[in-house]
Parts: sequence; C-alpha cells; structure tokens
Amino acid sequence: MIRILIVDDHPVVRSGLRAVIDSQPDLAVVGEAATGEQAVGRAVLDLPDVVLMDLQMPGIGGAAATRRLTELDASPRVIILTTYDTDADILSGLEAGAVGYRLKDAPPEELFDAIRSAAAGETVLASTVASRLVDRVRQPPRDALSTRELEVLDAVAEGLGNRAIARRLHISEATVKTHLVHIFAKLDVDTRTAAVAAAVDRGLIRLR
Repeated sequence: MIRILIVDDHPVVRSGLRAVIDSQPDLAVVGEAATGEQAVGRAVLDLPDVVLMDLQMPGIGGAAATRRLTELDASPRVIILTTYDTDADILSGLEAGAVGYRLKDAPPEELFDAIRSAAAGETVLASTVASRLVDRVRQPPRDALSTRELEVLDAVAEGLGNRAIARRLHISEATVKTHLVHIFAKLDVDTRTAAVAAAVDRGLIRLR
C-alpha cells in the first residue's frame, strides 16, 4: 500500500483528490494539509511515501515545503501537482527536491501512474513539462535565464523596485541591477516592462 499526503489550500481539491486516489486498491490517502507548514508536520506524523504538493499556498509555499520535506530523516517522494507550468514554477519545484511535476488537468490514470512511479524511485514529469525543460537545456547560454534571474524578473513583474527585490532575495541592490542588465541582454530588451512582456510571452514567468 502506497501512503499519500495531499497538500493543497483548497478543500474541494483535497476532497476530490482523496476520492479518486482512494478508489485504487494499492493507494491510500493518510493525511491532508492546507499549508506548507502543515505539510511538514503531517509528514512527520503520517509518514507518507508520496506527497502531492501544490505550489501556490499561504505561508512558506510548495517549493519551500518540498525542500523541508526532503530534509527529513524519512523523507517522502514529492510530486508537484499544480496548474502552473512556467519555467520559474517548474524550476522552483524541481530544485527544491521534487521527483515529479504534474498538472492538475491530467487524467486520473496518469496521476495514479505518477504516484506509483514516484514511490518506486522514478522521476515523473508531465510531457509538457519535460518538453519545456528540454527546450531550456537547448537554449544558447546567452539566452537562458538563470534561476536567480527568473526570481528577479518574477519580482519585477509584481511591480517591486530594486530595493524591495534586494530585500526579498537577500541580495544587494547593486546585484539586482547586475541581474537586470543580464536579463535585458538575454531577452534583447531595454526596459523592465519589455522584459516582463518578453518573459511572459516565452512562458518564463506568469503574471499574478
């Protein structure tokens, strides 16, 4: 029996996932959590084999919660289950230690297979996500934005100034400016607005 923890801040989503997962004889939902903090606590108590983790939640969020889960002695296998598939979201989840990334509109059978594969130690990526990662690897180094550059650009898209970005990312304002220079060069733009527009158009970030 594969033990599963569902982490999502929407009760209806959790209930729906529980219903479809519990229909499988070899899968069992052993707990639910509505925040990243709750997820870590429930994982310690429920000892799941696999965690289905949403990304956008109140508190520390899915990526940070995933990182904490992978640091546990009995760390579960984490599958990001979300509606978002931008480069920034994908990278944040996988770099935090997730072994899989699936979209919520996937058929139940694909989710079941992903859970079983993750429990068996395999990496499970949605086909669209895998394609995005391959495309990113194939990008010329000059054009590929780093994870930090994506974080800076994501903050710019939220309307944050350099000082606020520096505080959020725990870096200096000078470093923020340097990142912006590199971002402008890689995207072939010369303004913050144009950089955001180009990044959204390429699927690198999303507007909140």
